[in-house]
Amino acid sequence: MPLHPLRDALYAKVREQVDLARTLMERLPDEGFEWTPPGGGWSTARLLGHLLDCLAGMCAALYAAHPDALGHFAALRGLPVNHGCGREEARARMDQYAASIAEGFAVLADADLARPIPTVFVPAGEKLLTLILGNLEHLINHKHELFARLKLMGVAVGTRDLYRFRE
Repeated sequence: MPLHPLRDALYAKVREQVDLARTLMERLPDEGFEWTPPGGGWSTARLLGHLLDCLAGMCAALYAAHPDALGHFAALRGLPVNHGCGREEARARMDQYAASIAEGFAVLADADLARPIPTVFVPAGEKLLTLILGNLEHLINHKHELFARLKLMGVAVGTRDLYRFRE
């Protein structure tokens, strides 16, 4: 079996960020789902639905790279995102997307990361690595938003809830 060190390193970082986002979601108090930040904005339940959108975007990029091997990913498009959801739905869907992301990365080779993938915004194609990094950035930004909300709600969270330190 060929080694794919770049793919494996990228997947490890994606998985780490998904796990951190899920752990933050688990720290939400039961009354925190309808909470909105001072000054307005989405409810926390809606933010969770948007985190699902971030994960769905990652799955879409992986599907676009290998539609034959990942044809069943097309069913993920029919799942709701950007909606208010509770803990159970967010947990189940995050797990579903995490499993799909693992499956998608498993069919990649390092060389795939440099391959251009046509998008709505760039029909000539963006490198798959660029698409994955863009989706990862999107996830990390909203993970931090969830972290900030938890702090505002009085939940004791800190740097170790945002980052996985290498010891």
